Amino acid sequence: MSKIVVLGGGESGVGAALLAKSKGFDVFLSDQGLLKDAFQQSLANNAIRFESGEHSLNEILSADEIIISPGIPEKNEVVNAIKAKGISLISEIEFAARYTDAKIIAITGSNGKTTTTLLTYHLLKEAGFNVGLGGNIGQSFAKQVMENTYDYFVLEISSFQLDRCFSFKPDVAVLLNITPDHLDRYEYKFENYIFSKFRIFQNASAQTTSIYWADDVVIQQYLGHIPSTQEKTISFSRPDASAKIKEHHIEFSDGPFDLTTAPIQGPHNAINMSAAILAAEAVGIPLSDIKTYMTGFQNAPHRLEPCGDWNGISFVNDSKATNVDAVFYALNSFKKPIILIMGGVDKGNEYEVLDELVKEKVKALICLGKDNSKLESHFGPICPKIFSTDELETAIKKGMEWGVSGDVVLLSPACASFDLFKNYEDRGDQFKKAVKQLCHGN
Repeated sequence: MSKIVVLGGGESGVGAALLAKSKGFDVFLSDQGLLKDAFQQSLANNAIRFESGEHSLNEILSADEIIISPGIPEKNEVVNAIKAKGISLISEIEFAARYTDAKIIAITGSNGKTTTTLLTYHLLKEAGFNVGLGGNIGQSFAKQVMENTYDYFVLEISSFQLDRCFSFKPDVAVLLNITPDHLDRYEYKFENYIFSKFRIFQNASAQTTSIYWADDVVIQQYLGHIPSTQEKTISFSRPDASAKIKEHHIEFSDGPFDLTTAPIQGPHNAINMSAAILAAEAVGIPLSDIKTYMTGFQNAPHRLEPCGDWNGISFVNDSKATNVDAVFYALNSFKKPIILIMGGVDKGNEYEVLDELVKEKVKALICLGKDNSKLESHFGPICPKIFSTDELETAIKKGMEWGVSGDVVLLSPACASFDLFKNYEDRGDQFKKAVKQLCHGN
């Protein structure tokens, strides 16, 4: 009996362990952190051996194949030992894809992939497709492969997951954009991150539908890595694009889509909607039906999410904006004066791309983090007002003090959240709660 070791006992790891067990493998799961009680119970119920709070190297290195959590860095000592021994090291996505005949729509990009994934899933589900949602969002892809008989999957795929995909071959592959992100995981070399994202196309064939934003400068430079067959492009300017984004509508080959009544707004969401619509069309849903299904879509929280008003000042939670490009999109979504709250754990950010937008739109900057020196140094000379704090409530109060009716206080951090919060969801939830308490007294 072949042995599978799973490194990491979160949603994806436990799902992979369950699937491996169901396929007859000898399975062992190892997590250096503490496993949640529910995950421990699930593993015990299925007679899967596991350890919590440590990695037993000899046990791990006895595996025939190892499934690694995307959260474990490639420089980890255990990972280095696995590589030195030459043991196959794969992601949950790679493993689970072996055991399903479902059609797969896989979506990646530095920004917008969650929104695009949720919207694509919504369109297929509303059209009556037997479809699952997974990858970097929702339930484990592997667990769903084990439990369900879906005909389609819509998967959000991160660069970390792609790094350990080798035979994974989606039927529809979507690349939204590539901007510097997670460079701390890629030796601070942007090209390494770029190649990771392009792995979405590595096994594409003549039957693969490849969708990408043709106006993205980085994608333009690496077009040779995208197969020429079945291409569908999104553009603001190219006349031959499959989706041409105009000021008030998107032009598709079979008609226009009205942006003025779309459920999500902003230039970045026009790109996201274009990709989702092209993906839905690729599996046979006509644009006329898509227009109907689109009206019922609600985006996930923490993405330009309105969360309160006080004396005419609007508060917006964009905590998911964990890189500079996401903040660029957010700033472009408002015509009103902005009081911007940024900060957290810097991931090697280059802030120059924001300079002109900050000069044009941002009346004040509030830096929220344990170390705000990089933000203060960069934006101090170009921002009319700047304030630094490591307390969320203090940041919101400063926004209330500086704001006037018609302003927007925008939490769009450009950074990871781990200095002050558990994750970006925790940061966004605490922001919404504090806004409610401070602005509405409850």
